[in-house]
Amino acid sequence: MVNENFDLVALRRFFANLALSCVHREYPNKIAHVLTCDDDAQTPRQLTPAFYGCFDWHSAVHGHWLLARLARLDKNLTDDCSKALRQSLTKENLECEAKYVNNHQRQAFERPYGLAWFLQLVMELDEWSQDEKQLTEISQWRENLRPLEMIIVQRLSAWLPKLSYPVRSGEHSQTAFALGLSLDYARHMKNLDFIQLIETQARRFFSPDKMYPFHYEPSGEDFLSAGLAEADVMRRVLNKTNSEFLEWFNEFIPDKNLLSNLEPPSISDSTDPKLIHLAGLCLSRAWMLEGICQALPDNTEQKTQFEQLSQRNARAGLVAIDEKHYEGGHWLGTFAIYFITKRGL
Repeated sequence: MVNENFDLVALRRFFANLALSCVHREYPNKIAHVLTCDDDAQTPRQLTPAFYGCFDWHSAVHGHWLLARLARLDKNLTDDCSKALRQSLTKENLECEAKYVNNHQRQAFERPYGLAWFLQLVMELDEWSQDEKQLTEISQWRENLRPLEMIIVQRLSAWLPKLSYPVRSGEHSQTAFALGLSLDYARHMKNLDFIQLIETQARRFFSPDKMYPFHYEPSGEDFLSAGLAEADVMRRVLNKTNSEFLEWFNEFIPDKNLLSNLEPPSISDSTDPKLIHLAGLCLSRAWMLEGICQALPDNTEQKTQFEQLSQRNARAGLVAIDEKHYEGGHWLGTFAIYFITKRGL
């Protein structure tokens, strides 16, 4: 369990160990699998040989992102994390992954949450390979991801224009969260068409929104705030001038009293696979609030209030993570590391 002193070195090791314990743990497993014939009745390891652990595909993907992130940032963790990445990210494994996802019966597979996290994994490895400034196995891992990367970018690019309305849930189907992760990837890769598409759709979905009803949040199984995720993607999109975002934001949240609904929620049962989602909500709120703060004027009551809310949510989320309970342990480390390492800022 996370120590309340929050030593960053210890936290990184703790969450690395959590991911290392599950990225190659096949069972228990919840697969979102469309069978197209008898031959599709196979084990998770046979179906998706790179991302079969961590209970489900998307958690396996962002568990590998966690390992790549920590291997890149913390030299004390590089060897252990790289060993796991080396086992998973082979050319053969990723070819199987691409073939699996590319099946025409799986057009909605992991869309958009798992697909967006895969693009974050690509981005992390791409940045890491550039850090090394030489051809290494990191560069090879990054290249091995490319076939599936191209399928996912194409799939999201075909889907977004057809999405008539944003999905405003607090779980995997949410639109705003996936757009934020995907936009960060698109900008890093300098994919101008993908950037323009995401920015256009975000404006179409969210520009008209005013007076967001934060008193409707959270729902009992949320791990994302629909309102904060919307603001977090809009601060990315409306970033040409601060005034553009502020004008939108002050109409989106005109009443500061609504923010009382963003206080950390009560987590009644950390062993329940759905109720523990609220720990993830605390952590994702914390990083989204930090992101929004970047676009707010300094030395204002509003910014101070958001910073304090971020800190309170982060603490509540971190102390709820317990390695003894796989229900949360298989995925919450990613949310913690995304916050702790200030990804997305």
